[in-house]
Amino acid sequence: MGHRKRGHTHAPKTPPSLDTHSSNSLRLSDHEQGLKHRICMVSDFFYPNMGGVESHIYQLSQCLIEKGHKVVIATHAYGDRRGIRYLINGLKVYYLPLQVMYNQSTATTCFHSLPLLRCVFVRERITIVHAHSSFSAMAHDALFHAKTMGLNTVFTDHSLFGFADLSSVLTNKLLTVSLCDTNHIVCVSYTSKENTVLRAALDPEIVSVIPNAVDPTDFTPDPCRRDNNKITIVVISRLVYRKGIDLLSGIIPELCGKHPDLCFLIGGEGPKRIILEEVREKYQLHDRVRLLGALDHKDVRDVLVQGHIFLNTSLTEAFCMAIVEGASCGLQVVSTRVGGIPEVLPDELVTLCEPSVHSICDGLETVIARIRTGNVESPSTIHRKVRTLYTWRNVAERTEKVYNRVCREPVLPLSARLHRLRSHCGAVAGSIFSFVAVINFIFLLFLQWLRPDHLIDVAIDSSGPHSRMGQHLSKKKSKAPNPAVS
Repeated sequence: MGHRKRGHTHAPKTPPSLDTHSSNSLRLSDHEQGLKHRICMVSDFFYPNMGGVESHIYQLSQCLIEKGHKVVIATHAYGDRRGIRYLINGLKVYYLPLQVMYNQSTATTCFHSLPLLRCVFVRERITIVHAHSSFSAMAHDALFHAKTMGLNTVFTDHSLFGFADLSSVLTNKLLTVSLCDTNHIVCVSYTSKENTVLRAALDPEIVSVIPNAVDPTDFTPDPCRRDNNKITIVVISRLVYRKGIDLLSGIIPELCGKHPDLCFLIGGEGPKRIILEEVREKYQLHDRVRLLGALDHKDVRDVLVQGHIFLNTSLTEAFCMAIVEGASCGLQVVSTRVGGIPEVLPDELVTLCEPSVHSICDGLETVIARIRTGNVESPSTIHRKVRTLYTWRNVAERTEKVYNRVCREPVLPLSARLHRLRSHCGAVAGSIFSFVAVINFIFLLFLQWLRPDHLIDVAIDSSGPHSRMGQHLSKKKSKAPNPAVS
């Protein structure tokens, strides 16, 4: 995984929106505003696994269902959780029996998943396949198969990558192949858009910026939960290298030595936990550094409200949801100035530091001094400022515009796809994946001969305009009084 840091002297301080070129082409006609889509979200990462991608897919799907669209999710099986499960509001999830290779990402041959995904797409009469995360092999497979089946495709990139190390070079080449004929790409920050455009050699016109969001009702302040006899710094993160846990291990002993009333509350799990345990043991900080381990999403708010400061030490981030959640709970936020983080919160709500122990300690010292003198805004004031910055309904509205644009675009036939792969991906990689695309197409023809589409049972809609919920909502709207008539 890459850890390239990029400059942000021109990063906008307002919440990201669809960028200028894209928004001009995404204005909706009256007909498009009533257009309903059948969407399949695909990623290796979904519940019960916990993370930002999982939360993004779930919350976006719920808001799209609320707007009347049909949404299903396809992911791999998690232990005994396989087959079809139904979540709230009729959100259907297919847990497919695919083999996990590494870090919850499935192994891929680009063919073994075609029979399963074809069955899902045909059963649910999918019109748009929306794949998530560069790390997800299943997402890349779904894009490849959807194009072979003539479906429109959208991809959301949630991460930043470098350009120099071997893993980044290989991932970037795979991304180039996957996205060269994808209809539209969504990034979560302007820095992420720049990174993705460079990595995959994309036309910026087909890349839009739609940020993540947070449900403000899930992250409300509760100052009564704080112990005001001490200052508590909260860290909630996966304990891995790219989250800057090595920096944290240097920050803890330095600040605890200067401030006897300073405590750390650390939630999360990962291979770098051993480093924090060694620091706690070496400096005898057992009563001042608490390691909570992995947290369920429902427990995050209860941990956040115990703190005064939220600390993020990430070395690379496309869009850091954790700092938004911390600010929504009324905490003072201190974060590294990397990736898309400078775009996330206004200057008065975050203290940005360089990714070094010295710089972060200086930033924390400044915030600690303000807390001691009472020169900070109240948690409720901070929450009021944050709760309107990012909402999932706004994200869904922008994503809906992308879907409407995508539906107007043609899907490339096989001959045009082969030409695009050879011209866009280089002589060697282009020729290899052109061959793979031909084999994939022949395999699809074989599956259609073996089991024609019309013999595959059509699933009953659990969401969308033809579902029971959709019909109930349409009846409620039709019964609502028309203000123009009165």
